[in-house]
Amino acid sequence: MKFGQVDHPEEVDFTLPPTPKETLTLLQHFKNDEPFEVYVGCAKWNKQDLKGFYPKGTKDELVYYANQFNSIELNATFYNSPSREQVETWKQKTPADFKFFPKVPQSISHFSRLLNATDKVKLFTDAVVQFDEKLGMVFLQMHDNYNPKDMARLKLFLHDWPKDVPLALEVRNKDWFSKPEVTKELYTLLEETGVTNVLVDTAGRRDMLHMRLTTPVAFIRYVGANHASDYARLDKWIEIIKCWRDNGLQKLYFFIHQNVEIESPLLATHFIKKMNETFDLNLKYPNKATGNTLF
Repeated sequence: MKFGQVDHPEEVDFTLPPTPKETLTLLQHFKNDEPFEVYVGCAKWNKQDLKGFYPKGTKDELVYYANQFNSIELNATFYNSPSREQVETWKQKTPADFKFFPKVPQSISHFSRLLNATDKVKLFTDAVVQFDEKLGMVFLQMHDNYNPKDMARLKLFLHDWPKDVPLALEVRNKDWFSKPEVTKELYTLLEETGVTNVLVDTAGRRDMLHMRLTTPVAFIRYVGANHASDYARLDKWIEIIKCWRDNGLQKLYFFIHQNVEIESPLLATHFIKKMNETFDLNLKYPNKATGNTLF
């Protein structure tokens, strides 16, 4: 993942910003005694990207991956909308507790730019609902040149989105974050439509780390810099998540990318261990004791 990549990550201030009061107020409104739902994974299971992660002789990378982690950020669907048959195949290869988080196809987000996309949305959502209980949340990532002048188009699209398919939104254009009146209008829209606001932690775009939740779900896309600071950054996230959980956070979806993807499983394993310790969870991860890893 090249978005947000910088040449000198050691020069970046990776301090996590404070949580805005609006986020805490929203979380407190939803606070309950339900168990904390946590899914942590990588962006891909492709052997070419994760060369060295799979044991020699692995016949099916998805089967192996899904027995190491409990979820995948399914970027493959960005390039081509899957068929119902393809979704069923993926579903059958994974354990009962595994979840998929498919990205909305670029034909909708980038080529159509949300216009005249009703048929494409139906084709995509009719397919991904075949995941049934293994569908975590769909996420819509807009092109970085999609800016607030198209707010009306975004409003129509989100209001028309099928309500039985949970959705998260990632906007990238800097004007969404640099103009307070625009930012407020965006977050109000997301709250009204029940759409989760995606947070992105990447070196070159610290403005996307807005810490503003619009549902009691935190959908976080963490991009490492292939630098020694990556692990310390993850440790700081544990502190933030604990604060959010204490205030009412119900679900955490945390996906780890690297510019050199082979390091993604290593970072994800580190983060999962910390989450298990902090929240008394039992999330699975590649473990030498069981022989399920090459690390």
